[in-house]
Amino acid sequence: METKWLEDFVSLAETRSFSRSAQLRHVTQPAFSRRIQALEAWAGTDLVDRSSYPTRLTAAGDTLYDQSLEMLRALQSTRAMLRGHTSAGQDVIEFAVPHTLAFTFFPAWMSELRDNFGPIKSRLIAQNVHDAVLRLAEGNCDLLIAYHHPSQPFQLDAERYDMVSLGQEVIAPYVKPDADGKPLFTLPGSAARPLPYLGYAPGAYLGMVVDLILKESKTAIHLDRVYETDMSEGLKAMALEGHGIAFLPHSAVKKELRAKRLVNAAPELSDLTLTMDLRAYREKPANNEVMKGAAQALWAYLTQNKVSDAKKS
Repeated sequence: METKWLEDFVSLAETRSFSRSAQLRHVTQPAFSRRIQALEAWAGTDLVDRSSYPTRLTAAGDTLYDQSLEMLRALQSTRAMLRGHTSAGQDVIEFAVPHTLAFTFFPAWMSELRDNFGPIKSRLIAQNVHDAVLRLAEGNCDLLIAYHHPSQPFQLDAERYDMVSLGQEVIAPYVKPDADGKPLFTLPGSAARPLPYLGYAPGAYLGMVVDLILKESKTAIHLDRVYETDMSEGLKAMALEGHGIAFLPHSAVKKELRAKRLVNAAPELSDLTLTMDLRAYREKPANNEVMKGAAQALWAYLTQNKVSDAKKS
């Protein structure tokens, strides 16, 4: 029996919805259902009354729900005590960060923190967006830093997680310039001559954002996908070699734009850009749990800095 099954079961008991709990637990609904079934197989009895809607627990499910809360609280308390023994790591802040932000935003942000917050020791865990969010949900990092857009929200329960905005990021189409400094390929293209497109792999967060940009464009965009990867740095490298158009975060290309090694591929189409928030998330400390001193100090700084910015504006 895995502890995540208990967390799944508690979520289901509280939401009374398989689909909603699957979102909150960052898994597909079929995978979530299989985990509940695995818990029932371990318990040797039905825990959920599937004949009713909203979902209800059986009598055995009610009993396990109460016991699950106690067990999970005990595990959280134990984890807090164990972390307290690891004094050597108390000043190291662990960040879960999607690959793109790990290459673009994070290094410059750390420099800013050192200038304004003070010396900081960090451990960067670079993953895809789904795994980075899951790492926070499973309590395996201090902070998650990620993009946010209303069209692609993270299902993080506001009662369990704190959030603070770190700024904004603009994503737009870029391409290598020709000898005259003009775009090698200029959007929107045509049905007869679609433009070479360097796209994100299916399921990539920025890929879903780009799909939204293209879908909502008032102008028909004609592209021929010739390459894909799930990392913006890979797309940028291909764009720099003239292989096609790539939608990239501004922080990833600002040096190349200054050096005129990349230019906007849609200078006449303003609706092909999109602004996203940059956000930091943390799990709210439980009543009997104390955050790492360094992580708590950083969070207090980020929160206060956000309040100060709001007053200035």
